[in-house]
Amino acid sequence: MPEHATELVDWNDFARTRTELGTAFMRILGYFREDGEKAIGTIEQAFRDRDAVSLVRPAHTLKGESAQFGAHRLSSMAEEIEMVARRCVEFRESPDELIETVVALRPCFTETMALLDRDANPLVARRPTFGRRVEPQGFGRAG
Repeated sequence: MPEHATELVDWNDFARTRTELGTAFMRILGYFREDGEKAIGTIEQAFRDRDAVSLVRPAHTLKGESAQFGAHRLSSMAEEIEMVARRCVEFRESPDELIETVVALRPCFTETMALLDRDANPLVARRPTFGRRVEPQGFGRAG
């Protein structure tokens, strides 16, 4: 499945991670942001240097950490970079075919982090739920 067809965030996976991490959730999400920025910077530099070996580790790390937070599109892109880079190392090829994925990686990360931050921040107003208004028992109209 192409990356653009993959859901940006799987909210069920995100909620599961949030529950599992409990009070450490916001701290770990912060680490993910920092690690993600570093990994993407390393990936971009390695690609500019046409250094397939240096693409593997940051892509592998980004893949796993993204999946943990339900960021499946980002994880899928990182996995593609990792797998192609491994193949390029094995066959001593340049990773030129990754240009589109590497260029799209940072915008995907930025968009993903904005969504994760929006959902994780308790100060962000939540959308009201739409539907029938339910009156509390005992305060409704007599029927």
